[in-house]
Amino acid sequence: MKKYTLISPCFFGMEKMLATEIKNLGFEIEKTEDGRVTYKTGEDGIAKANMWLRCAERVNLKVAEFEARTFDELYENTKRINWSKYIPYGAQFPVSKASSIKSKLFSTTDVQSIVKKAIVDNLKKSYLESGRLKEDKEKYPIYVFIHKNKVTLSIDTTGDALHKRGYREKANKAPIRETLAAGIMYLTPWRPGRTLVDPMCGSGTILIEAAMMGLNMAPGLNREFISEKWRTIDKKIWWDTRREAFDQMNEDLDFKIYGYDIDPESIEIAKENAEIAGVADYIDFAVADATEFKSDEEYGFIVTNPPYGERLESEESVKLLYKELGYAFRRLKNWSYYLITSFEEFEYEFGQEATKKRKLYNGMLKTYLYQYPGPKPPRKDKTDEK
Repeated sequence: MKKYTLISPCFFGMEKMLATEIKNLGFEIEKTEDGRVTYKTGEDGIAKANMWLRCAERVNLKVAEFEARTFDELYENTKRINWSKYIPYGAQFPVSKASSIKSKLFSTTDVQSIVKKAIVDNLKKSYLESGRLKEDKEKYPIYVFIHKNKVTLSIDTTGDALHKRGYREKANKAPIRETLAAGIMYLTPWRPGRTLVDPMCGSGTILIEAAMMGLNMAPGLNREFISEKWRTIDKKIWWDTRREAFDQMNEDLDFKIYGYDIDPESIEIAKENAEIAGVADYIDFAVADATEFKSDEEYGFIVTNPPYGERLESEESVKLLYKELGYAFRRLKNWSYYLITSFEEFEYEFGQEATKKRKLYNGMLKTYLYQYPGPKPPRKDKTDEK
């Protein structure tokens, strides 16, 4: 049975949630570093990781790791790898990305061209080619990551990044990334059957991710991955993984979650996205002002991504919005609320210090998830449910 070592990059701050997901899939974690988790899997690992990981940005197949302080060392170490084990004859293998942090080899364009030359020279020898190496079949994109002179070479198995679930054909201004929205939901104790509201839902990403999690819907169910076309992975593995994902969905659940936005166009976009994602029956969207939010429910969750000062609006309007949100949310005595923002003075403007705050990066933007957990609702007596 084939064994793989995989590397999944993620936004900074998401490593713990991603590591938990990987463990839950039954994979063995080798190491967790800033912005990436390395783990070992069996033959079906590439398919399962791509299909199920909500917090990862992609799944890379690790090929090799070595030290290199000069371009000669980079070339020789790359050339001595048995690339024919990973790249079949005729396949394309662009060196799609190189990044270098605190290393002697800092010119990423030179790194890319040298790695490419080394792989070409190795494969020409393996495939007994004297002329130009043919590259006209499926694609195996190469990634180069250099940190403190340690080079990691990997092959991208994902294609379009994992946050591209396939449902967000349209988005309003400054949407939250799907992987980050899923990570935020992991940090709340919400589960189907409990009230969940996003009163500034924009294009609906947080609620769509929550509904998919509630239904145990695999985030990769409605999209394709670059490695599905690889000759090196049995097609049956992909068929089985996708069928199992369909079988594991819990569509018998009956729950509703709620999204509101002051902008009617955003609500229309959110409805369309939920429809494409297959969760429209579980989310009610309506036009409403978050600062006037009220509810008859005694307990509930608010999870939202309000405007940040530097994103769209003026600082003064954002401060006023946060003040008004603070007044509105505190009227909901037993509710829990979770807000993500990069605005440094959020707690002061909101008028309440968070019980906990978690640093999360929205791309390169440092944000905090401000957490205000309310009291747990009383347990239902089984006689009440009859």
